[in-house]
Amino acid sequence: MKERLIYTALLDHCKKKQVTVITGMRRVGKSTAVRYILKKLGVSNHLYLDCERIEIRVLFNATNYEGIKSELELMGIDFSLPAIVALDEIQLVENLPSVIKYFYDTYGVKFIVTGSSSYYMKNRFSESLAGRKRIFEMYPLSFSEFLAFKELTPPSIEKYAWKPFDRAWYNRFSAAYAEYIRFGGFPEVVLEENQADKLELLKDIINSYIEIDVKLLADYSLSEDLYKLIKVLAARTGNKVDYTKISSVTGINRQKIASYIQLLEYTYLIYQARPFTKNIDKEISQQTKLYFADTGILQVLAGMQVSSGQVFENAIAAQLKSQGTIQYYQKKTGQEIDFIFNGDMAIEVKETPSQQDLQTISQRAAGIGISQYLVMGRYLPASAFTGFTWGGNIY
Repeated sequence: MKERLIYTALLDHCKKKQVTVITGMRRVGKSTAVRYILKKLGVSNHLYLDCERIEIRVLFNATNYEGIKSELELMGIDFSLPAIVALDEIQLVENLPSVIKYFYDTYGVKFIVTGSSSYYMKNRFSESLAGRKRIFEMYPLSFSEFLAFKELTPPSIEKYAWKPFDRAWYNRFSAAYAEYIRFGGFPEVVLEENQADKLELLKDIINSYIEIDVKLLADYSLSEDLYKLIKVLAARTGNKVDYTKISSVTGINRQKIASYIQLLEYTYLIYQARPFTKNIDKEISQQTKLYFADTGILQVLAGMQVSSGQVFENAIAAQLKSQGTIQYYQKKTGQEIDFIFNGDMAIEVKETPSQQDLQTISQRAAGIGISQYLVMGRYLPASAFTGFTWGGNIY
């Protein structure tokens, strides 16, 4: 089993009484993480249940909690001993937060749970288990994890993270980074060798996301409308979300578009970069910029409608998002900074960076009081300029 960087923190927390919550997009590796944890903990008195199964949803929607206890005992749990119950995709069972709270408080059961809806996990679920849980977010593989899955990890890889351009590193891993951007970071896609099969897996991930997550979570009957919207959004990755234009293209009304986009963000398919400003009213009133969680999925959805520059900017957005917060900055004159990372670093993204790009971001960052800045590049410039950070170093 390939190990993820998050496994160490998960395993440490799973030794505590608190509920361990793992959330992230479908097929990103949550279930694999749970199986890894259960194996490492070595506790025989445990149970793994998948809430996508109808009988499990019926069980936990019951109002008689002692009846649920009897059913769990028949499945092999001994409540007189320390017990672990692992539950996959808990957002599919409305009553589960109350059930978990009852068994947590009454029998001291350790729960490890996963879910694909950030809204459910961070709001409704959190309200029911205040002080009793910790949430861990899982993302597609980082580039360093990608290299590990491909068995390409060099010694002391951590020392290259976020470092300025290094020619030896670039020469060794530029082909791997190109594959990473082309097909994304879903573990099963990364491990598949055949390119045609990689594309089929990406299509299957998209289909299962819409057919399972969207329909079960939101009960949307018009999945064709939603799919149409997703494809339109993919072609506009990196652009501001203009509801009027999108409505005109899709034929979907503005209110529904806003609702759909909120759902797509809650279920981790997209990220929204909000404007960087110290005036909260301006932040609320300005449009957000939209990015997809995975460049493989982005390109399957957008096809030839998305440029290589958009794909690279989206790749950087996803790499940054897994490590912190992303915003953007734009003046009324149109001058823009692609990303403000964690509120204190200005980042300009250029496929082929130049000295002028570095000077520009330096000036714009200084203009808003930010001292840290850099240019992110994908390709080595024809000039001798090396004052940038290569995308393959962002992990």
